[in-house]
Amino acid sequence: MFPITFTMSKRARSPSSVNMSKKKTRTVHSSNFSPRKIATAEAAAAVQANPPFSRLLDEVCSVVRSPRLGKSIVYWMRMGDLRTVDNRALAAASQQAAGDKLPLVVLFVLSPQDYLAHDRSKRRIDFVLRNLSVIKVSLAELNIPLHTISHTIRRTLPSKLMSFLESLQCTQLFANMEYEVDELRRDLQILALSKEKGIRPHYFQDRCIIDPGIVKTKDGKAHTVYSPYQRTWIATLNENLDTYLEESPLPQANASTIHEDPILGPLFSTPVPDFVDGFQLDPADRSTMANVWPAGSTAAQEILSRFLNTKSRPSQLGAADPLADGAEQSDKCSRILVYGEQRDRGDRDTTSRLSPYLSAGVISARQCVRATMSLTGLTKVDAGKTTGIGRWVQELAWRDFYTNVLAHFPRVSMGRPFQEKLADVRWEVDEEHLTAWKQGATGIPIVDAAMRQMNTMGWLHNRMRMIVAMFLSKDLMLDWRLGERYFMEQLVDGDLASNNGGWQWSASTGVDPAPYFRIFNPYIQSSKADPTGDYIRTFVPELKSLKGPEIHNPPIKVADKLGYPRPIVVHAEVRERAIRRYKNPGQE
Repeated sequence: MFPITFTMSKRARSPSSVNMSKKKTRTVHSSNFSPRKIATAEAAAAVQANPPFSRLLDEVCSVVRSPRLGKSIVYWMRMGDLRTVDNRALAAASQQAAGDKLPLVVLFVLSPQDYLAHDRSKRRIDFVLRNLSVIKVSLAELNIPLHTISHTIRRTLPSKLMSFLESLQCTQLFANMEYEVDELRRDLQILALSKEKGIRPHYFQDRCIIDPGIVKTKDGKAHTVYSPYQRTWIATLNENLDTYLEESPLPQANASTIHEDPILGPLFSTPVPDFVDGFQLDPADRSTMANVWPAGSTAAQEILSRFLNTKSRPSQLGAADPLADGAEQSDKCSRILVYGEQRDRGDRDTTSRLSPYLSAGVISARQCVRATMSLTGLTKVDAGKTTGIGRWVQELAWRDFYTNVLAHFPRVSMGRPFQEKLADVRWEVDEEHLTAWKQGATGIPIVDAAMRQMNTMGWLHNRMRMIVAMFLSKDLMLDWRLGERYFMEQLVDGDLASNNGGWQWSASTGVDPAPYFRIFNPYIQSSKADPTGDYIRTFVPELKSLKGPEIHNPPIKVADKLGYPRPIVVHAEVRERAIRRYKNPGQE
């Protein structure tokens, strides 16, 4: 997740000898355990003084304006725009190709070093490849080749791209922007090389409903608090619906004669690999992912439709096929209509489960908003707190907000806390606690159920993400970056902006964070998020026989009898430790 070019911070490791779990504490010094690739405060400040996002926006104004007419147009598809529907860069590339009477080629670059640097999960890479296979077939029907290449050395990717464009005699490149520091720097290098080669790159902002940089404070600065951002966001959106919600046209077909071209024709034969070396899922996990997260925009659109129009089903609580038969239509009690009051219920299938499709760009956020307008029949977007639809649209606004933060405050993708004053918080270093948290063996049922859900499904209910994140960073006092990394390594929807934003919110180190003294009591959270206990029983089968309050906090004798671990910390005790250390960063 963190860029590989930054130096380690000595403050990354904070051993402690405090014994809050009433057992022998081992202080662990391990480079494998400690957060890695954390920029120094000085390095982060230097990047912050001249953000690559702003530089890229400036540099695109000085590209080659009138390149010579080449023999092809290339659209570079990236990890966050895996669709042909409502794709700005693809639509623009197709329009250019049609206007110039040139064939369109779609390129996808597999970059293992990037995946390693960003802690990409095997599940996310598998999801990408499965979606690429679907896209390749749909593009082939339009005589458009999808050419997939693998390039290992990430620093030489820009020159590799230039060589590919030259081999196709392409003088115009189209791509949607990515907002991580490394990717912005890469695109700046591509701009520089393009000027030397006489190639014109076109970059489009397609990830968000409203592009980063549009919604600003009265002082013209980027927002760091969600509420005022969201108010301006919805006002801006409703005043400019045609601008922000316009659907991009589908790509036009190439002439069938492209198959006879000696250079372009063979591109149709390029296979989409089944896996990337180092990121291969075991067969059982791959089968689960294919069942729970079916590939393709058609599947994503149907999942959206079911969220909008069908009721919650108990059978869909766990690792189930989201498109299984039996969904009951409802115009009064559909999942989105009850989302306002039931979105935090882990024991109900009331969320959209669209996050993998949004993070990979299999469906556009614009399409999601347009669908809510069709459901309400209103001419404005509902983003209020009093309706389920409004609450869900607010979640889409959170996604825009965190991407805006990522673009304007690059230090958050460099391993730095947004609140630098908390950079010196003293973290515990306890491998046993970290392992117990990862495996769902903490002895706290709601925490263990959540972690086991993620380990099984590659996905986690949002309320549960908050519970386990705050438990790691405040109850266990383990560095939040360890949890952030583990999420990225497990999640099929792993996205730096949202993942980092959520973790820093929970750890009280980010933009608009939970106050440091706000520490979830996991037992109270459990009774609220899982009042029936069905969520815990689904993912912690050792406790499936328990009823009533015991499911949330089993007595020690009961837990021992059922083979369930005892709690690794006592919440009331560790809470005081967290407040003390957050209040006095650097102190024990």
